[in-house]
Order: sequence, then C-alpha cells, then structure tokens
Amino acid sequence: MAALRLYQFIVFLSAPFLRLSLARRAAKGREDKARLRERLGRASLKRPQGHMIWVHAASVGETLSVLPLLEDILASRPAQSILLTTGTRTSARLVAKFQTAHPDLRPRLKHQFAPLDRGPYVSSFLDHWQPNAALWVESEIWPNLVLACAKRDIPLVMVNGRLSARSFSRWKKLSGTARRLLGSFSLLMAQDATTASRLQGLGLKHVKNPGNLKLDAPALGADDGELSALQSTFANRPIWFGASTHANEERSLGEAHRMIKASLPNVLTLIAPRHPDRGEALAKQLRAAGHKVAQRSQDEAPDADTDIYLLDTLGELGLFYRLSNIVLIGGTLIPHGGQNPIEAARLKCAILHGPHIENFQEMFDALEAAQAVASIADTPTLAAQVKALLQNPATVEQMSEAALAYAHEMTGTRARVINLLAPYLTTADTPPPSPIMQEAHDG
Repeated sequence: MAALRLYQFIVFLSAPFLRLSLARRAAKGREDKARLRERLGRASLKRPQGHMIWVHAASVGETLSVLPLLEDILASRPAQSILLTTGTRTSARLVAKFQTAHPDLRPRLKHQFAPLDRGPYVSSFLDHWQPNAALWVESEIWPNLVLACAKRDIPLVMVNGRLSARSFSRWKKLSGTARRLLGSFSLLMAQDATTASRLQGLGLKHVKNPGNLKLDAPALGADDGELSALQSTFANRPIWFGASTHANEERSLGEAHRMIKASLPNVLTLIAPRHPDRGEALAKQLRAAGHKVAQRSQDEAPDADTDIYLLDTLGELGLFYRLSNIVLIGGTLIPHGGQNPIEAARLKCAILHGPHIENFQEMFDALEAAQAVASIADTPTLAAQVKALLQNPATVEQMSEAALAYAHEMTGTRARVINLLAPYLTTADTPPPSPIMQEAHDG
C-alpha cells in the first residue's frame, strides 16, 4: 500500500510536468490540440440524460475489440447511453469512423479522451459524467480513477481482461496493492483461462472467463472498389504482407524482400505499421536501404517496379488481408509479444510469426495445433518460408482454411459478456432517453 500512496503523492505534484508533456505531445501530433482539456478531466460534451455507462479502451486494439460489443448493447437497449474514452488519436479516429457508419447509434455513443490519472482531473471527469457503471477493457489500470470510482460506489467491471506473466509477477510482489485496486472491481472478466487463473492466484474473487472479445469481432471490412482496383494492379505478382509491424521489424522485412526477390523478381511486399504516423520515417528508411517504395498515405500508386507498398493509413487492414493471404504478424520479431492474429485468421490467411508471441500464446498455440501457422526464427528463415509458400499454393490454402476454421470456432463471446453485464445495464425494453444536447460543455 505504501507504493500506492507514493504514486498518488507523486502524481498529485506532477501537474506542471503533465501539462508540459501534453503540450509537447500535441506539438508532435500525438495529442489532439483542440481537445487537450479532456485530458485534464474537462468535458467537451454534455452528459446524456438517463442511464450511462463509461467504457475505457486504451488504444486501437482494445477499441476494435469493444466496438462490436457496444453496438450490440446499444441496439438491444434503446435507453442505454455509453461514454467511450480512449488514450490515443488513432483510436479516437476509429470511434469517429464508427459513429459516422452508425448514425442511428451516434447520439447515444459519446467519445472523450481519458483524463490523466491525477486526483483533480479524475474528480472533474467523474463530477461531470457521473457514470452508472464503469467498464475497463483489458489490463490498463489507473489507480486514482479506480479508487475514485470505488469511493463513489460506481460499479467497476473489467472486460476482456488480460494479465501477462510479467504483469502477474509484478502484481504478486505488490499483493496488497493488487487486492486494493483489482479487488475494487465487482466483476473481472478474463479473456482466457490463463488470465482467469492468474487473477484468482492474486486472491481475487468474482472472476469469470467468457472468452476473448477479439476472437468474436466481425471480419474487417474493405472497400470493394479499392479491392478490385488493387487486384488488377497486383495481377500476376506474388504478394506477402507484414501486418501491424513495430519499429525495427520493417528493416527485417525489407531484407527478407531482397532475399525473396533473388528468386522471384516481381515479388511485392506489403507493410502496414502498427502506428501509421511512423509512415514518413519508414518510407525514408526503406528507400535508404535501396527499395522502391510506394506510400499509400501520400497517394503513391504502386507500379510494376515497386518493391514495397507502405500501408500507412488507418482502417484498411481488411483490404490488404484480402489482397495477400500470406501474413506475418507484427510484434513477433522483436521482444514485444506479438499482435493479435485473429483478424488475419478470420480473413483466411496463412499466418507467420516470429519467436515473441507471449501476448497471445494460447491463440498461437491453438493455431499451431490446427496447422494454420508457421514459426520463423530470423530474417533468413522468414525469407525462406515466404518464398516456399509463394511457390506452394496448396500449402497456403491448407493453412488459411485451418485459420478460418479456428476463427469460426471462437464465436459467441459477445453474447456471454452481455449476459454477465446485464446487472450493470438498462433493461432492453426501456424507452429511449430524451433527445441529447449536442452543444459543447463549458464547465
């Protein structure tokens, strides 16, 4: 508990530093300058009338996993309103895109940037929004926000919780803090049996394992016109795809491309960085290595001489999973722990991964048991494996069919989660709330 008190003391004194950090991040484009007040707990929208739950999703992955769940909740409960907070500009753009695509739900789904975890900011945030319940997606825990909700008797629910081996080890060393913070949750929904066991191992109760929301999301969409045009552009070219890559991985993909090109001169490599704002720096890096690069964010069309098509845009992964069914999952070539392979599996891709898959170990193990994935150790083995698959369509078909079958088996989580959430939601047949004011809040 001493660690928790020290954290609260340091954060309370850190206001000047936090404001300076926000300003610097905004100057670099990592924060929305027009909405910095939200990070200080100052709302820019009015609170919807009636019953409202607050859902916090830290970044892109959590946002993508929870939006289908929120759509189901709003569609089945016309009186329910939801405040969704996120911590990144990219995730905010995803929410805005979802709101545009679902205008009927938009009045009841509000978005704000999450407040920084300093006491006065937290109080301002909760004073304005007054949520009837708070849902936290996955594993991001902010102590002041958690404790403030508990003090105000706002029920806390963890949705799709994940606890890595490293985090579990840290929590065990701070067992008192773990029980104080995680024990404030009325319900802890784990995304897998391993996380459920770890939460119980910390002495926590009210643990359930309904499954992983990321395994029950619909397949990523794609613009049919764009898909048709690019299929024509790429006709007769062997293609492979590095999806959601991280820093230092793209260099390996570029080297693998060069090795493959020695045998398959017209090979095309697609690279989609996990963070699209790295696109400009990546394009310079790859060009400096001698590759001819077409950068999608700059509307540079690939031609017959393009080596690498850099997909530094938002919300188009579904398009490129459909263009290439040989996919390396990013975050697995470096000690990051890997990104989620389910999106590739759902769109019938043969999946490759590096040695670092601990973030989704159970999923990769299941895909391996289904013979849907292939493990690679380094750049030369990556090049050799991709080349072998490009030259053996039957193997690609077998792997991709197995991946798709696995994805189909993993459905049903959203329904189970909604059943567990029922005590924290409005009833399904309550009439909708009165019209929601759209003006910005000045308080």
